[in-house]
Amino acid sequence: MRGLWLSMLATVLVLAQAISARALPESFADLADQISPAVVNITTSTVVAGNAGPQGIVPEGSPFEDFFREFQDRNGEGNRPRRSSALGSGFVISEDGYVVTNNHVIESADEITIEFFSGTELPAKVVGTDPKTDIALLKVETDVALPYVSFGDSDTARVGDWVIAMGNPLGQGFSVSAGIVSARNRALSGTYDDYIQTDAAINRGNSGGPLFNLAGEVIGVNTAILSPNGGSIGIGFSMASNVVTKVVDQLQEYGETRRGWLGVRIQDVTDDVAEAMGLESASGALVTDVPEGPAAEAGMKAGDVITQFDGVEVADTRELVRQVGNTEVGKSVRVLVNREGQTVTLKVTLGRREEAEGAIPVVANAPEASETETEILGITLTPLTDEMRGELGVGDNLEGLVITEVDETGEAFEKGLRAGDVITEAGQEKITSITALEAKIEDAREAGRKSLLLLIRRDGDPRFVALSLEE
Repeated sequence: MRGLWLSMLATVLVLAQAISARALPESFADLADQISPAVVNITTSTVVAGNAGPQGIVPEGSPFEDFFREFQDRNGEGNRPRRSSALGSGFVISEDGYVVTNNHVIESADEITIEFFSGTELPAKVVGTDPKTDIALLKVETDVALPYVSFGDSDTARVGDWVIAMGNPLGQGFSVSAGIVSARNRALSGTYDDYIQTDAAINRGNSGGPLFNLAGEVIGVNTAILSPNGGSIGIGFSMASNVVTKVVDQLQEYGETRRGWLGVRIQDVTDDVAEAMGLESASGALVTDVPEGPAAEAGMKAGDVITQFDGVEVADTRELVRQVGNTEVGKSVRVLVNREGQTVTLKVTLGRREEAEGAIPVVANAPEASETETEILGITLTPLTDEMRGELGVGDNLEGLVITEVDETGEAFEKGLRAGDVITEAGQEKITSITALEAKIEDAREAGRKSLLLLIRRDGDPRFVALSLEE
């Protein structure tokens, strides 16, 4: 009996080892043979001005200064323009020669040369670029059909799935590395970021190269690494293919991107903002301003919380921006907003997103103190006067209370309020006097609120801030 039991146990262990072995690919060689012909090395050439290299090899006035100047002149450096080269990667997506890479690989390049796996080299021209997603589309002219790869669905990639990166790391050319999907939906710094994180080795020169799944489909474009020394430490980022395909399609059709534009300024709904507004959860996108545009024409208002866009729930501002940007220009969509506790449905015809997004201006100087100043909630306030409007550079139609001082140890300072900010609303109602603000504070306390929602304007840009009412 004991022997039978041991025999059965051994059989189970063998089967378990066999299943485990089948889960791990024995080799990536067949896949590498399949995808390699569509991966390319990219060399760019740019003319830079003379003396663009490091200066000040020796201190000014040093006895060696003349020696080094003569040395540079003899070697032809001087002020003569010189040509600088850079390396990157890419991949062919059509037999007629369309190539995808990163925008930063070819940015400002005068000449772009594509080297194929076969050793053939062809010049390429730029069809279009999208700095927001760091994607560029190139085109080479050829009489023969080129090997190419197709995009896969990046949304099906799961953490732990095998992936392969291929490219031109450190100029080595056509190098393959394997790893797994380490994380999904990473955001770095861009508005439309949706990165796949991988531990497949990615180094300088891999930029623009493809990240493949085991079906040989491109699910990402290798774009960045996180590293203290410039080399791979197993934290690489690839822009998800479901973002890239939309960009590439537009670049191929128009030579530029054409994203939907709702026409609102928004911020995330934090826990304290949700409490101050009486919302059930800290989700959605809070509208801080509605300038002239599609949303204004549809009747959207500042203070609305966008909860659903075109049938899709809105988790936060990042999700809304991506949803709007991925929607075609001119489409009429239904937008659900929470307005003072009620759900309102708006029908918005999207415009085209404005390309330029200006940086937030420097905070204006604080206005001079006033005899009517009052300290409330850790901030010192005074009514906005015509003289202060001139000092702050705000419009004549702006009404509210000016912050002249902020307690640096208080919550208001921690949440970014500064002298020169103007409070225009409290509890989603306009205020023009200290008395009106004090009344809103009392109303909120009587309603059992723990915080009060304020609308702050800084150089015209609005932002909601919830301040605690606990004494």
